[in-house]
Amino acid sequence: MPMELTQSRIQKIWLPNDNRPALPRRSCGPQLANSPTVIVMVGLPARGKTYISKKLTRYLNWIGVPTKVFNVGEYRREAVKHYSSYDFFRPDNEEAMKVRRQCALAALRDVKLYLTEEAGQIAVFDATNTTRERRGMILNFAKENGFKVFFIESVCNDPTVVASNVREVKLSSPDYRDCNSTDAMEDFMKRINCYQASYQPLDPDDYDRELSLIKVIDVGRRFLVNRVQDHIQSRIVYYLMNIHVQPRTIYLCRHGESEFNLKGKIGGDSGLSNRGKKFARALNKFVEEQNLKDLKVWTSQLKRTIQTAEALQLPYEQWKALNEIDAGVCEEMTYEEIREQHPEEFALRDQDKYYYRYPSGESYQDLVQRLEPVIMELERQENVLVICHQAVMRCLLAYFLDKSADEMPYLKCPLHTVLKLTPVAYGCRVESISLNIEAVNTHRDRPEEGKKGPNPLMRRNSVTPLASPEPTKKPRINSFEEHVAVSSALPGCVPQEVPSQLPGQPLLGKACLRPVCHFLKVFSLLIFPR
Repeated sequence: MPMELTQSRIQKIWLPNDNRPALPRRSCGPQLANSPTVIVMVGLPARGKTYISKKLTRYLNWIGVPTKVFNVGEYRREAVKHYSSYDFFRPDNEEAMKVRRQCALAALRDVKLYLTEEAGQIAVFDATNTTRERRGMILNFAKENGFKVFFIESVCNDPTVVASNVREVKLSSPDYRDCNSTDAMEDFMKRINCYQASYQPLDPDDYDRELSLIKVIDVGRRFLVNRVQDHIQSRIVYYLMNIHVQPRTIYLCRHGESEFNLKGKIGGDSGLSNRGKKFARALNKFVEEQNLKDLKVWTSQLKRTIQTAEALQLPYEQWKALNEIDAGVCEEMTYEEIREQHPEEFALRDQDKYYYRYPSGESYQDLVQRLEPVIMELERQENVLVICHQAVMRCLLAYFLDKSADEMPYLKCPLHTVLKLTPVAYGCRVESISLNIEAVNTHRDRPEEGKKGPNPLMRRNSVTPLASPEPTKKPRINSFEEHVAVSSALPGCVPQEVPSQLPGQPLLGKACLRPVCHFLKVFSLLIFPR
């Protein structure tokens, strides 16, 4: 007998019509039928592993796959309050080796907790994992718990790139808080040598031929992929083959004020108001002042963004994916008209703005899926100006700033303001630039009843400098300080207790990824047609 179905009022999707309790909403993206996955980073220090971990986690969370990074270095800093010198990482330092193993086991316990009890789908185990013995331990752990494993190895033998990464990332880490840069640099290079002696790279042609993995070689010059198991692993591979670390700037702005903006109407395809045209001319002057080389300009296929781009006197590319969120039956209506004609829909959207889908229209959740090819192409490009719409700009901004699904629909993206995004190692620096042209305010604040805080299942789990703060972390392991053989401190260092996380500590760095294969662009167009 066919099962009776009921349509969800918020998401407009069909659900079984029975009395079973509703399952918790695990994510805002694809529901994975496969086992949870542990992504295992592999590589010597200063090869961009943490950069890859954080950036990949930000992407997976944005598309709706709950993901969290477990950095074993943080566990080590909690266990050993004072880092003395590279001697701690010497393979013949037995006491330190015990501590490091205990830290890895503590991180794996938290991985298990996250994937089995906290609705996580992917855990990123961020450590060097340079020996087959350590990787074997992780594989046994995953097998015992029914988790899939995917290895990401970053290999970089260019001494210039490694030295640059050490200077930009490692010297600002808590380990070297009170060291001068020369001594810290010398110590870290010796730390790398400690790992180098026992490093066993992944061997997909022989020893590791049964493992699922990708090797990122020499800043993305080459990629080696082996035994991809499922859809999510293929998306991870595709993402990693598109990101790069070249200096660049991304500019996001909305179209100039439109005639519908003046009337308070949403959606539609109206042209620019007089003030909107004035903004377009001001944007042209702003772009000229930036003096950017090979600036790409992207617009939606709607009239107001195209009119704005025309004033720039530059080539531009139209993306249908950048069109404003489809309001369905509410297109070309004011919020007051929606409240009067569709009172239930108006109330439902205020209850859950991210998941709410307009009748015959879209939700923010739908918009994120639509914008994924735009994100992929943005990651491939260098300097880009995206002229788009309020909901679209919120989704793009949420990706770069690692904002949660709960925060995304309420990000402020005013008219006639340019957001200048400069990607940095573990996040993105944002500068808001008003072009001083008056415009209406189209922002609607979160209703008071919705300001109680985000659903914990919808929180982002990655951490970047501009991400929303996580709750205070509880101690994960007991101190192993008593087990560590005290060695002499570095010259130029003042021994102090180092906290596991420094408030406001900038996270700087450079990764080892830069796509160079031309076929990827063709491949992307096949997968993500514009």
